[in-house]
Amino acid sequence: MIRLTNPDKPLYPAAVHVTKLRLLDYWRRVAPAALPHIAGRPLSLLRCPNGSARGCFFQRHHRRGLPKGLIAAPIAGSDGESEDFLVMDDLSGLEGAAQIDALELHIWGAHIDSVERPDRLVFDLDPDEKVSFGEVERAARDFRALLEAAGLASFALLTGGKGLHVVAPLDDRLDWPAFNRFARGVATRLAADDPARFTAVATKARRVGRIYIDYRRNERGASAVAPFSPRARETPSVATPVSWEELGRLERADCYSLDAVENRLSAPRADPWPGYFDLRQGLSPAALRMFAGKQ
Repeated sequence: MIRLTNPDKPLYPAAVHVTKLRLLDYWRRVAPAALPHIAGRPLSLLRCPNGSARGCFFQRHHRRGLPKGLIAAPIAGSDGESEDFLVMDDLSGLEGAAQIDALELHIWGAHIDSVERPDRLVFDLDPDEKVSFGEVERAARDFRALLEAAGLASFALLTGGKGLHVVAPLDDRLDWPAFNRFARGVATRLAADDPARFTAVATKARRVGRIYIDYRRNERGASAVAPFSPRARETPSVATPVSWEELGRLERADCYSLDAVENRLSAPRADPWPGYFDLRQGLSPAALRMFAGKQ
């Protein structure tokens, strides 16, 4: 069991009862649900030593002095040189993240034992402030339909911020360039078909009144917030898996707190992502060709 320093330190300015000890307790309670999404994947941790209000920074490389549950995983860079990235295997890694004030955990789209073969496709639907959550929900369903046309089942994740992630687990047959080409093709297809609602271009001027489709989280080295990760906001909202049916009853993407997620997991209810870890699906040559012209 980890020795926690400064356990009574508040981490959120608008929720001073959420201390470092409370974060540790949260991870211990949700670990059985969270670890299957997190363990074995390279990580980026958003560390907030002064709480969520200021001074947060990302760390994805291993350094000496980190808690033992945060492991060094060597990954070769584009120059062939190996760098030690962060990875965790079990509850001790979640405890270590709490110890170093990591409020957010972000994961790669591949596992460390097959790092050149991605297995998690994710589209981040990031709305302009003028776009309602209802429009974001409708956009997620459009994405679901488009992925179904490519033979892929997908799942909805509340980001704990403004938007949604649409996530599809895949087998690991593709390399990163082919994987990213498909993701880009899907995003640009939707943006081209409905430019009043969507853009796949990050430029701020192009995002006004639209939903930005961030497909670049499917590049090698990119990451996306992990399911069940708290967010470094004024209050501790949580990135929460939801069913497509439940999504239609929600009014915003930051509606689940630490307490609410713990209650969801302790209550008898249907799995919001049924069959996620048992699903075996890949991209056929026809599916790849379907979006090859939208690059």
